[in-house]
Formats: sequence, C-alpha cells, structure tokens
Amino acid sequence: MELDVRHLRTLCAIAETGSLHRAARRLGTSQPALTTQLRRIEHSLGGLLFFRERTGCRPTPLGQTVLSRARPLLAGMDALVTEVRAAAAGVDGRPRLRLGSTASRAIPGWLRRLRERLPGTETQLHVAVSANALLGLVALGELDVAFVHEVEGCPLRVPDGLDQRVLLEREPQFISLSVDHPAARQDVVELADLAGDRWMVDPSVDGEWDGLRRMLTAAGLNPRVLHGDYLTAANLVATGEVVTPCQPTSRPRSDMAVRPLRGDPLGVRLLLATRQGADTEREALYGTVHSALEEAYWEAARQSAPYRAWLARPLLRASGARGRQVAWQAALMELEPRYDGGLDGGPGHGPARRAHGPGAGLGPAGGR
Repeated sequence: MELDVRHLRTLCAIAETGSLHRAARRLGTSQPALTTQLRRIEHSLGGLLFFRERTGCRPTPLGQTVLSRARPLLAGMDALVTEVRAAAAGVDGRPRLRLGSTASRAIPGWLRRLRERLPGTETQLHVAVSANALLGLVALGELDVAFVHEVEGCPLRVPDGLDQRVLLEREPQFISLSVDHPAARQDVVELADLAGDRWMVDPSVDGEWDGLRRMLTAAGLNPRVLHGDYLTAANLVATGEVVTPCQPTSRPRSDMAVRPLRGDPLGVRLLLATRQGADTEREALYGTVHSALEEAYWEAARQSAPYRAWLARPLLRASGARGRQVAWQAALMELEPRYDGGLDGGPGHGPARRAHGPGAGLGPAGGR
C-alpha cells in the first residue's frame, strides 16, 4: 500500500484528537473503519504508530517521526489548494468571506446581517464540532474568521499568529431535561436534584466532556454518563432518558425544558478569531463581522425565555465578578423593554429588569 494525503490526514487527526473515536468523527467515518485503515498504514510502514491506551491514543517514537514529516507536507498542500481556490474565486471579481463556527443559534442572524452589510460579498460557512480544528483552518488560511467556544477549565490550542476577540467572557451553560422531570418545575435547577439521572455529552466537542466531569466531581456527583451526538441527546432528553448541558440560547420545546443551574457551575467563553497582520481594509471587515455576530448573539438571547429571565436577575445578587456584571449589563441593554412570561412563556414572572448606564455551548435544544 502506498501512502497518500488522505492517510497523512488520518494520522494527524488521530494525533490531534488523541482518540480513534474523535478522529473518526472529525474525518466523517466510523471508528471500526478508521481502526482498519490505521492498521493498514502501520503494516505498510512496518511499525506501530500509536500506543492504544485506555484513555486514548498516543504516538509512538516512530509515529512522532512520521507526524513530524506529515504535518509540513499537509500544510504545504493546504496552502497550495487555498491559493488555487482563491485565484479561481477571484475571477469574477466578487470578494469572499469564509466563516467557521461551532454550532450556535446566533448563526442565522449573523449571516443575515453580513448579507445586508456586505452586499456583493460571497459568504461561505463551515460548521464543525471541534473549535481547535476551526482555529487550525484559520491559521492555515482556509477560513477568514472562526466563531468558537472555549469550555471553562479546558483551554483551546490557539495557533500562533491568530488575533482573538472575546464576544462574551463567560456564558453560563443551562440544563436540558424532559418537561416531566420533577426538577423542571423549578425556575433554577439544583445539581443535587439530577444526581439520579443519566447524563449525555458529545465527547468529540472540544472540552465538553472534561468540563462536565469537572462540574459533576466538584458537586460530589458520579452519575452514569452516556456519549453521543446532540441530535440523539435531544430525543433521549425528550423521553426522560437523559439530561444534558445546553446553550442558554436554546429554546424550550413542548417536550423539553431548559433551565439554569444553581450557581452557574459550567461556563464557556465565546471567541472570534482571525489571522494577525491584517491591513486597514481587512481590519474594518473584521470589525463588521464581529459587530454583526455580537448583535446576532443578543438577538438569539432575547428569543430564549429562560436566558432572558436569567439575564434579568439583579446583577449584584447574581455575582460579584465585575467582568460578568459588565457582560450582563451589555446584554440587558439590548433586551426587549418587557418580558411578561415565565421561563417557558407562562405567566408569573412580571416585567424584566433593565440595566441602566453604559453597556459594554452545548446542547440538544439549540446546538452548540
């Protein structure tokens, strides 16, 4: 068997994700098929490339040697493809904006605003579960900007040469559970009330499994955790089989409730990244992209009754952290003047509080 670019990408994906399961998800194949392909590659090269351990895969010395040669080869190939595509796209004279994003309810509003503010620009979108992979594509020049989330306590691997803008320093993660769950009757859910539940998380999403495990351990809980994608999780949540973390912008459904967790124990930071060294024109474009995303995010926040109710809480009671107060004040300034519904749109919570003065995830109900 002769090695080609696909084989090199396979080896790099396994090394970067540290897991055959996560690498298979990234490459769009099954884990058994990827395992078979890896064995064939190792047989062709005449040696073991990865140690298979209980916690994942780790390159052997031979594997490190192969990877050290494969990575620059792939980078050169990617650069060639990027340059050729850029040349082809420029034939008709239309500017092009290549966006990357982890799943978010802000995406539709983001695209709509960019279409209005950048007429004549061809906007392309690449959505992926891996924030690290998207940042890598920006560094390679295959994407212009990437909107990603960083799970608290699980720093992203940000390549050198990227500029980052923080959209939100800390976004609390809510919990999605069946409307029939006893805890769904509460406006704010205690983690202890979910001790007997099975949880579900997608381990291929960078940092989410580690973040969930850290939160549960800190609360003294050790529930059964299932691994699966969030489309599957949504169906299992609706039937009461599991609970799962979700974005606060997620909207409740007739069979699914979305609630904040007491003390907001799980959070993410929302970032927009692009390459450094931009000229004035490109910097202006980056500013337009950022402002459009910021407006789209708070539009999505307004459309989520649970998030609106959470944002309307008195700031000092919610947290003493100045940074979080500033973020919430900025959000509140953008809220509709009144919110007369309960967490799921029912009566009983009265008008939302509005801030005065200067303004500054994860899951099945809304996707990351």
